[in-house]
Amino acid sequence: MEKLHIPVLLSEVMAGLKPKQGESYLDLTAGYGGHAKEILDVTQNYKDSVLVDRDEFAAKYLEREFPLEISIKNTDFYNAVLQLFKCGKTFDIILADFGVSSPQLDMEDRGFSFKNDGPLDMRMDRRQDLTADEIVNHYSERELADIFTTYGEESPGRAKMLAREIVHSRPIHSTKELADIIKAKSKHSKIHPATKIFQAIRIVVNDELSEIEKTLPLLPKLLNKNGRVGIITFHSLEDRLVKDYFKSASSLGEESELQIINKKPITAESMELLINPRARSAKLRLAKRN
Repeated sequence: MEKLHIPVLLSEVMAGLKPKQGESYLDLTAGYGGHAKEILDVTQNYKDSVLVDRDEFAAKYLEREFPLEISIKNTDFYNAVLQLFKCGKTFDIILADFGVSSPQLDMEDRGFSFKNDGPLDMRMDRRQDLTADEIVNHYSERELADIFTTYGEESPGRAKMLAREIVHSRPIHSTKELADIIKAKSKHSKIHPATKIFQAIRIVVNDELSEIEKTLPLLPKLLNKNGRVGIITFHSLEDRLVKDYFKSASSLGEESELQIINKKPITAESMELLINPRARSAKLRLAKRN
């Protein structure tokens, strides 16, 4: 299988989820199949496994690369979970990787990256209407400042300043234009000054945190007894949702649905960071169905 995307924390995922031959597997964000291939190579159970991705390019790639008997769903993970729950499906292993895939970042026309000049798009599912262009050019200064503060975790003062500058610079239609406006109003830093702003806009375009929040309580219902779930996040807002949910779902004594496997999030080793710098912010949390 051609590798379009290097899966993050792969050895840690394998060690934490401990796949066994015959087990069923649900990948809620299968992307280009990096984690799925390794897990399914062990389980060899394709007919009882499901791969999900809302990105049409990823879904088509999965259809080409995986055996016909595996079920592939081109939808967001919340709707996939609802469908599977209604069908009474359960699994031994569930994995979700909430990061943006390398192909999404590297394809200029997807508009995810400030490093490549492209249209302000940022849609994981290009069937939806809302784009980054709509937010940048039509949201009010106050709405933009709120987005930058809430989802980019920028300070209120900086969020307001950047929102004002963006509104005054309209129309803005490319990632480079937006990144240059932000950079011109920023001091030098280790990370690109547009990082948090692009993150905030992307979260709103794809309704990412709401999707996670709605999905988490349904996961135990899709797990078999002693089934394992692993979730990889890439920024503190996502990680906090997962951490808080795992804590609440495991704190009811004998009534608890989940048992936390790792108290602290697992992060990438230095060797992986050399090969795949995008893993530097990845955190893996694991839990087991009681």
